[in-house]
Amino acid sequence: MLLPGLSLASTGFAAQTLELDPSVITGSRSASPSFDLPYSVDSISQQQISDGQLGINASEVLSRVPGLVVQNRQNYAQDLQISSRGFGARSAFGVRGIKLIADGIPASTPDGQGQAATFNLDTAERIEVLRGPAATLYGSNAGGVIQMFSRDGEGPPRIGAETLIGSDGMSKNHLTAEGATDDVGFVLDASRMDTDGYRDHSAARRDQTFAKLNLHPDDDSKLALIYSSLEQNGTQDPLGQSWDAYKADPRSVTPAALTYNTRKSIDHQQLGMNYERYIGDATLQVNAYTGTRSVIQYLAIPKGTPSNNQGGGVVQFDRKFYGGSLRWLQPVAGVPGELTLIGGLDFDQSQDSRHGYNNYIGDQLGVKGALVRDEVDTARSLDPYVQANWAIDDWTLQAGLRYSTMEMDVDDQFLSNGDDSGTKRYEKATPSVSVMYAFTPELHGYVSAGKGFETPTQAELAYSPSGTGFNFGLKPSESTQYEMGLKAQIDNTRINAAVFQITTEDELVVLGNRDGRTTYQNAGRTLRRGFELGIESQLSEHWTTTLAYTRLQATYDSDFASTKGTVDKGNYLPGVPQTTLFAEVNWKPADWVSTAIEGMYRSKVYVEDTNTEKAAPAYSVFNWRAKFEQKVEHWTFHQTLRLDNLLDRQYVGSVIVADGNRRFYEAAPGRSWYAGAGAEYRF
Repeated sequence: MLLPGLSLASTGFAAQTLELDPSVITGSRSASPSFDLPYSVDSISQQQISDGQLGINASEVLSRVPGLVVQNRQNYAQDLQISSRGFGARSAFGVRGIKLIADGIPASTPDGQGQAATFNLDTAERIEVLRGPAATLYGSNAGGVIQMFSRDGEGPPRIGAETLIGSDGMSKNHLTAEGATDDVGFVLDASRMDTDGYRDHSAARRDQTFAKLNLHPDDDSKLALIYSSLEQNGTQDPLGQSWDAYKADPRSVTPAALTYNTRKSIDHQQLGMNYERYIGDATLQVNAYTGTRSVIQYLAIPKGTPSNNQGGGVVQFDRKFYGGSLRWLQPVAGVPGELTLIGGLDFDQSQDSRHGYNNYIGDQLGVKGALVRDEVDTARSLDPYVQANWAIDDWTLQAGLRYSTMEMDVDDQFLSNGDDSGTKRYEKATPSVSVMYAFTPELHGYVSAGKGFETPTQAELAYSPSGTGFNFGLKPSESTQYEMGLKAQIDNTRINAAVFQITTEDELVVLGNRDGRTTYQNAGRTLRRGFELGIESQLSEHWTTTLAYTRLQATYDSDFASTKGTVDKGNYLPGVPQTTLFAEVNWKPADWVSTAIEGMYRSKVYVEDTNTEKAAPAYSVFNWRAKFEQKVEHWTFHQTLRLDNLLDRQYVGSVIVADGNRRFYEAAPGRSWYAGAGAEYRF
């Protein structure tokens, strides 16, 4: 894993106290103590993000949030798989059904497909995670919300450099500069990560850059300009493993991956602006962004497969995306307590110029061949919403209503008659209401309820069961969510506990998956019931502990037919473990050293709807980390050591749900070591 950004030194490595009541913006739209908010929301601090972690994947820190399951595929061609209370678990690649946002810029497209790799952890100030009914206030495809905020440039200017090496050819080099001059803050960051990968044919190189300027045009306003980029060229994809291949050699690669040299290249760039102005007691917030994303991916669809001629074994698209939001926050005088009304409008559009090619030329395989697909896919959403936040005596009420629309347009430019063209529009009003009561200043209880809906993504609409055209017959799934919780602060310990129930109609599930073509269908009802517990405690000046526990019973609530036969009511949703547990003990005996043990348990995971294929077994893993720091005049030096999977446990780190070739499993690395060092100079 990777050492943290040099910015750690500037934030005061000596401080090891937990922030038991952090302020969060997600949910309430304005900074509020998380203890006073009537729903499940957690904040991960900069210290937790950077202290002895790699700074490469969000999985390093999101595991400490109850309700989330983060599967690191160890496959940079497919990104992380993240689910929140079961939402997003079926995603074969990327993040699906969870709203990802970075500095107000969506990292999710309007149809609900996102990429966590665009999060730059080296520049993160905090990550906020919202779960439950209140997440529906963020529109369609918001089974949960994960929002990252980068830090502002503050204090004397400083520059730094660091390097990391580790198992499987891992290396990362990182340069940074930040600070403030003449009331203009700046953060500049660039890094390169290389790895040979744990499995064969899984090498990757990732370059990230980030730049941010924060200004104050006048006493009543502030402005932030943000640029970021992500580049991966020729990232190798080892594909999934069969159970026998995984057991024989966890590092093994599917032969087809070598035959067709499966790989993926990404070039992602985006520019955003956040503006906030205080007008009397009110606040105006404006956000705008634009960007491009180019992807070319070489799949292992065998030559001669009919679907290869339908969409091609080489997928290429060039995406242009843009959008913005407008929000007004108005405190209301003359009423009991504190009442704030919020009105806003969000607009997002993503347009892909999408092409498909055969992955062969004659007998040469794994190359771009004849064009077999040419279309323009456009997804756009326009969502107005209103929200009220009211605190009166011991009561807190938050209620909102959002009218979400998502339109998918396909312009087929390959067929002369445009047979595969079409337009589909989804729309729905999604209300949410949450009420909290303060039994004592240290104990709060709340109830929350809401409705949401999840539209099919472009990838889920792409292939119809008939084999031609888009699957415009897919309907959105609609959910009803309930949650009850308690929040307690006892001395130096914070406890959050919640029980929840989610019922879903027309759940989107895999109908078939073969030869690189996945088709989807609506499958009736699902039922999810669960319990979450989060505990953070400052045991003493030198010891802190963290625990995150989730128990989730996610089942189908009606029978439905699939290509593998009837899926019975009561079957478990694939990709969703029933039990997850994260625990950490951190010891800081002196100002210059910190060390911790992390432990994680995950119960078995079913891999397809009938629950008849071999489930990925339960596992427990333990990690150790240590960080050291020295200060000499203007210089700050730090070193990081990390050992993952201390007991060298062989286990399945992630699964590919409903893979038609029965390659469901992706092995996690064995025991791995990492060591790094960095230096920072403060002017």
